[in-house]
Amino acid sequence: MVLALVQARYSSTRLPGKVLLPLAGKPMLVQQIERIRRAKNIKTVVVATSQHPSDDIVAKTCADNAIACIRGDLENVLDRFYQAARHYKADIIVRLTGDCPLVDHYVIDSVVDFFKAGLYDYVSNVHPPTFPDGLDVEVFSFEALERAWNEAVLPSHTEHVTPFFSDPENSFVCGNVKHSQDLSAMRWTVDEPEDYQFVSTIYQKLYTKKPDFVMHDILSFLRQHPVLQDLNKRFERNEGLKKSLEADAKFLNGGSHV
Repeated sequence: MVLALVQARYSSTRLPGKVLLPLAGKPMLVQQIERIRRAKNIKTVVVATSQHPSDDIVAKTCADNAIACIRGDLENVLDRFYQAARHYKADIIVRLTGDCPLVDHYVIDSVVDFFKAGLYDYVSNVHPPTFPDGLDVEVFSFEALERAWNEAVLPSHTEHVTPFFSDPENSFVCGNVKHSQDLSAMRWTVDEPEDYQFVSTIYQKLYTKKPDFVMHDILSFLRQHPVLQDLNKRFERNEGLKKSLEADAKFLNGGSHV
């Protein structure tokens, strides 16, 4: 069974409450789940949030919108994923993050298809990235997840789940899906107010005419309105992961990452 787990929490430091900001009349997370559900390879979609009181509103939003939700440790997202995968008896897990409301179901399906076609432990479209930031998809087996849960100790591994798989020292069989052209400089995720302004504009212009708009529709719109991409181009990709890698260094030097 293919399980899509959407990592989401309310207590974002750079843009608090971002996962529930409104997009075309619905919370951002709800819009994203609707887009994920269009993927033909996905059997079940579950939001993986935390047990912290700040995430009560995330759980309530899921309940109000008939979205499955599982709760776990605030910092140890790896444990959240493992417990959810066990609960749902998943064979294949698709990791997505709740700040990507432009996610494309065709991209999800292509990465899952690539995973299924080979003897892989882990497949993504981010090593190296060639799709816009915000269309990231990571797919891995339950066996790989269980090994990570048993062996991972670094902050980046427990918070971001998948760096353990891509570490060559861990000897996983990994694959990567590339786009025909490098679009990795495009930023379609939501971490900053400018990101939200960008995504809101995309929804305002495309959603009312075509609720199931996809990557190619966005690219076509941006070719007609190139200035829109200047809104958030100054921000770096994966800033959160970089902070976790800095915490790794402290951890390895005998410090605490808590």
